[in-house]
Amino acid sequence: MKTFKLKKLEILESVDDDIIQHDIPLRDGLIINREDDENQWVLEAYLNHDYLSFFKELKDKKDQIMVQVKITKESNSPATFITSIFSINEIGTHANVLFKGIIVDRQKGIIKDMLQKLVEEGYQGESLIKKFKELI
Repeated sequence: MKTFKLKKLEILESVDDDIIQHDIPLRDGLIINREDDENQWVLEAYLNHDYLSFFKELKDKKDQIMVQVKITKESNSPATFITSIFSINEIGTHANVLFKGIIVDRQKGIIKDMLQKLVEEGYQGESLIKKFKELI
């Protein structure tokens, strides 16, 4: 296993035709490459108690959660994971959330970023599909 510092966490949520990014301020965090046969990673986000209800609701309504993280340094390119929350813990005035998931391959990450940018530019429905096909 290899352990790295988790520097940034964003939850990517699909709502209707939009992708909403929830930037989660971290107090601390770790990301562990389990190096197992399933290529699983464990992410631990240590954060303010204020986000506890957000993550409890997210766990209740979503089986899979897409997250985007920066590992080791803020200047690194983001990595995208498809995860599920397997534990939420209150720790005094803070909380930790544990995710388990797999990293999305780089090419898929590039495509996701492209789609996200198009959505932010206002493309939706058929116009989104048309513009996306043009760019590919």
